[in-house]
Amino acid sequence: MNLDKIELPDFIIANLFTDNLVITSEMKQKESVVNIVPSVTPLESVSKVEVAKHSIPVKEVVEQTETIVIAQKPLVFTPPKELYLGNNLKNVTILVKDKESVYLREEWLQFLTNILGACKLNIGDVAIINLAHNKINFADILTATSPRHLIMFEVDCKEINLSFVIPNYQVQNYNNTTFLLAPSLSAMLGTTDEVKVEKTKLWTSLKKMFGI
Repeated sequence: MNLDKIELPDFIIANLFTDNLVITSEMKQKESVVNIVPSVTPLESVSKVEVAKHSIPVKEVVEQTETIVIAQKPLVFTPPKELYLGNNLKNVTILVKDKESVYLREEWLQFLTNILGACKLNIGDVAIINLAHNKINFADILTATSPRHLIMFEVDCKEINLSFVIPNYQVQNYNNTTFLLAPSLSAMLGTTDEVKVEKTKLWTSLKKMFGI
């Protein structure tokens, strides 16, 4: 049998050559389409120039950042409703220290009523603040009572945050307020010679303070 002349059926020939033997124009077109798809570039291979193109300089970020400052309101002293005894009609503030009473023990109040009467004043004209129960400074007193006259019994200037010193019974002006310092009201009670001396000094200073 001559093998050169054997003719094979078409389906056998198709099975022998599963791959295309001829590159047609259609296959070239498909190949060109595939070739234009960009390959994924590894992160390590990205050039510094490309990174720089899409990066925002640190300086620019800092300049565009807005700083919002919230201003805090200063604390303002709000005097309690029952800070003082009296109606403060004449803006005369009296500072005392009495741990035994809310405002003032009865015998001290009686003495003050008498001495104020001699000055043509009464309890309604003044504001009596007991520093034993109210720790306040001079700025707070200004806010609470706006004193034209400030009489301080057994209270020195340092206790209300003032930097200066005023001797007892010396009438002193400061910040549109007339100051008068004196010993405790207990030193004004009784009939001894020492008490009489203290009362006389206080009365002399009060006459000067109020122009009597």
